[in-house]
Amino acid sequence: MNFEQADPAIKKLIADYFEVLHFQDMDLFDKVFHKNCVLYSAQGGELNIRPYDVYREAVANRTSPAELGNTRRDKVLMFDQISPTLALVKPQLEMFGGVMQDYLNIVFLDGQWWVMAKMWEKVGDAE
Repeated sequence: MNFEQADPAIKKLIADYFEVLHFQDMDLFDKVFHKNCVLYSAQGGELNIRPYDVYREAVANRTSPAELGNTRRDKVLMFDQISPTLALVKPQLEMFGGVMQDYLNIVFLDGQWWVMAKMWEKVGDAE
């Protein structure tokens, strides 16, 4: 299934995800990331694990890409929904001078879609 055919609620979650990372709206953050969400990266050869509260604090206390004047370039590279309650999304966005790609494990819980796990990597430099 391509992303254009996805459930409108999934498309809204991902649109909100891009908004959160560009503008750092923390009210929206709390509607995108589940409170049990965990982020992972292995950049530099070391495993970096960020639980929800650590990531939320980092986002809340940094200058947003919008405030820095970063051009917003985001898109979905891949989407796979394996059940009515589980999907994988691979978004790409630019922020803080880098091109970032993520794997988002999203789940349908409590009547809505949430980002439950995020793996991220800087894959290049922004234009």
